[in-house]
Amino acid sequence: MDSTKNHYFCNRKSELNIMTINQTQNDLIETFALFDDWEEKYEYIIDLGKKLPGLDEKYKTEDNIIKGCQSVVWLHADLRDGKVIFEADSQAIIVKGLVSMLLQVLSGHTPDEILEADLYFIEKTGLSSHLAQTRSNGLAAMVKQMKAYALAFKVRMSTVG
Repeated sequence: MDSTKNHYFCNRKSELNIMTINQTQNDLIETFALFDDWEEKYEYIIDLGKKLPGLDEKYKTEDNIIKGCQSVVWLHADLRDGKVIFEADSQAIIVKGLVSMLLQVLSGHTPDEILEADLYFIEKTGLSSHLAQTRSNGLAAMVKQMKAYALAFKVRMSTVG
């Protein structure tokens, strides 16, 4: 990967926590547009996977495995100050990269923001048409589980408050 492209993303990454879901999606779309071909895009996804912090072993349980993924993916969610914080890991490096993008887009937002999110970056980056069917199904399963956590936290917040 060209260092200019990597530098662009690294500088933008620090802003992701304060960006809206759509701003983060647009940032990912812009970053993907910098690459000339899918080989470079896959290298970028792999690089994201390599940079994703590992998940604490205590969360690598059967309950945290996402059903519907060909590769093992663990997803842990926590509610902090009204925002859902996701952590995840996978044994497959490209899947870790896909997980990393979902975490960038959805983690740190309220349950309502997550539930209302239209994840258009998957289509606009070309992921939906370039991933193998099993990877696409796994990506959809990850999104479904993340939204399920958001719904559970929303319900919990409404019964506590």
